[in-house]
Amino acid sequence: MPKSRLRIIVTGLVGLYPVGGVAWDYLQYVIGFARMGHDVIYHEDTWSWPYQPVDKTYTADGSYSAAYLADFFKTYAPELSGKWHYLHLHETSYGMDRQAFDAFAATADLFVNVSGACMIPEALSPRCIKIFLDTDPGYNQIMLSERFEWSEYVDRWCRSVEAHDQHFTYAENIYGPDCLVPRLHYRWKTTRMPMVLDLWEPLAALRPSENAPWTTVMTWNAFKGKLVYNGVEYGSKGAEFEKIMELPQRVRARLSVAVGGVNAPLDRLAWCGWQVVDGPAATVTPARYQEFIRDSRGEISTAKNVYVALRTGWFSCRSACYLAAGRPVVVQDTGFRSILPCGAGLLTFSTAEEAEAALDLAEADYDRQSRAALDVARDHFDCGKVLGRFVEDVVSSF
Repeated sequence: MPKSRLRIIVTGLVGLYPVGGVAWDYLQYVIGFARMGHDVIYHEDTWSWPYQPVDKTYTADGSYSAAYLADFFKTYAPELSGKWHYLHLHETSYGMDRQAFDAFAATADLFVNVSGACMIPEALSPRCIKIFLDTDPGYNQIMLSERFEWSEYVDRWCRSVEAHDQHFTYAENIYGPDCLVPRLHYRWKTTRMPMVLDLWEPLAALRPSENAPWTTVMTWNAFKGKLVYNGVEYGSKGAEFEKIMELPQRVRARLSVAVGGVNAPLDRLAWCGWQVVDGPAATVTPARYQEFIRDSRGEISTAKNVYVALRTGWFSCRSACYLAAGRPVVVQDTGFRSILPCGAGLLTFSTAEEAEAALDLAEADYDRQSRAALDVARDHFDCGKVLGRFVEDVVSSF
C-alpha cells in the first residue's frame, strides 16, 4: 500500500456527545491526517440517540449534533467543511449525503475506528484496512474477555472489534512487564493522542494570572456496571480522585474541578476546598474548552482506577491539550513514566504527598515548567509525528 496519499475515514463520538473535549479528542485526527496530505473524512454511525448538553438529555433529533460538527469544521478547519458525514440513527445523513459517503467508502484505504464505537460501513472497500483504535485500555480488554451483560449490545461490539484488521491502543505499556491488561489474541500496536499544535500554541502566549486555579475536567463514574476481572473489581476515575480529595487543604495553589457523571460528591469536593463547576456546561463548545484550559494555571488530575491498577501506560487526551497550551500538568502515573519525559512540564504522582510536592515544584519555577510543557507537546504529541508513525505501523504489515 502506498503511503504518499491515502483515502482515510476517521470515526468518533462527537455527534453522540457534542461537548468540547470530545470534539477535540476525535476531530484532531481528521485535521492531522489532512495536514499530512491525505484525503480524509469524518464519519459517525453509532446507532445511538445523541446527548443534548444544553437540555442535558438524550434526544431522537440529530440537528444539534449536526450543527455542532458543521460549526467545528467551519471554525477550525474550513477546508474540511464538506468532508464529514453524520449518519444519525443509521438512517439520516447530515453533512455529506449518503451517496457521496458511500462512494468515498468504496475507494477508502484506511478505516480508523477511534474508540471503536462506530459501525463498519456497508459500502467499505474490501481492500480497505479496518483499524480498531482502543482509547479506553483495560476497560475494553476486560469487556472483550468477560462480555458483561450490563453492557448494552456487548456481543455485537465484540464481533465488531474482531472484524477489524489491525488493533491499536493507548495502553503504551501493554508489553511492559508490570502491565496487567489482558492482551487476548490481538497483536496490539501502540499510539497516542495527535495534537494539531497551531490550534493550541496561541494559548501558550497568554500567561495565566498568579491566582488562576489548577484545574481538570472529569467524569466521576463512567461505568454502568461492575468491571471485574480475575476476581478484582476495577473502578472509574472517582475511585482514584479520592486519594487527592483533601489536596486543596495541603497546597497554596487554588484547585478547581469541572465534573460530570454519576454520583459525584459535589458537596464533599467543595467542603474539601475544590472549586466545583459543572463540567459539560463549562466546556460545552470547543472554544469554551480551550478557554477553560487557557484560564488555568495547569492541570491536576488522577486517572481511571482501571488505567492505574493495570499499569496501562495510558495518557490523557485532555492532558495533551494542556501541554499544547503551555500549561504544565501534574497527573497520576499509569505506567507512562518510562515512555514520556517526566519532571519538567509533565510531573507525575502516585500519592497525595507526591501530588503536593509536584504542584509545589511546578509553581517554584512556573515559566520554565510552562515552556517545558510546550516542548513535551511538540516532541511527543505533534500530529505529524504521531500520525506519521501510525501510518508507518499500519502499512508495515502489508
